[in-house]
Amino acid sequence: MTNAPNDGENRDMMISAGGRTVWKFAAGPSPSGKIKIGFEITTGPDPENAPEWNVTLFDSSGELWSNYRSKRDVDVDAPGKNPKEFKLEVIAPKGARYGDEVVVTVTADDGNNVIEETFRASAKQSVMILKTQIDQEKSVVDSLLSKANIGEKDIFAILSPQNLRGYVFVEGMNTERLREKTRDIRKARSFVDGETSLAEIDHYLTPLSTVVGIVEGDLVELINGPFKGEKARVQHIDGNKEEITVELIEAMVPIPVTVKGDSVRIIEKEK
Repeated sequence: MTNAPNDGENRDMMISAGGRTVWKFAAGPSPSGKIKIGFEITTGPDPENAPEWNVTLFDSSGELWSNYRSKRDVDVDAPGKNPKEFKLEVIAPKGARYGDEVVVTVTADDGNNVIEETFRASAKQSVMILKTQIDQEKSVVDSLLSKANIGEKDIFAILSPQNLRGYVFVEGMNTERLREKTRDIRKARSFVDGETSLAEIDHYLTPLSTVVGIVEGDLVELINGPFKGEKARVQHIDGNKEEITVELIEAMVPIPVTVKGDSVRIIEKEK
């Protein structure tokens, strides 16, 4: 039996609650035209209380076996001289908690050899995008936070980026319960179909430099410090220190003043 690339490109997968993964593998050829495939399934980390995962074997004709059957093996027709292709599908329970896992050990007996392969899937959190009424993101976040510790602890984190209007990110395990907890929040709309990932929202997690968007020649107003309310022209930008040097427009003597990037607001961009 040989392991072929699956949807996740390896035999150890992390999938969200209610999500699925598929492994492809081949077995045979068999001189008798039959292959006996057996399954051993274990769940953890607490086997006695772990939810049941859905495990199904397919070939090109459809479903061959699932763990809802009483037998732990299946005889498969495998005519011809070439290996037979299979797909092993695993679906995580919707009530899975972080770190819940299933280990599926598959054995294939083609009459000449018995080969064993092990596949593992673990439950991970989901990151979902919740639509909100524009400019009501904070209200939605506050309402969600008040529900975070009610019942099952489904909500791990909530992110409302300052420069993203009409959306908040919600991290949790059980996507159905996440939807349930937002149904009576007036300013919340609905979740965007599918999920996102931490990699896709990483730029929202990394603070932007305070000098981003400021260029030499911009007309700015100082919003704090001893020159608060004064207008100035940007002369130099130090990105490493997040400082800008400006020249006060109305000063009798043009003296350069160095301030932090968050100490100004742009009035007019350099043309």
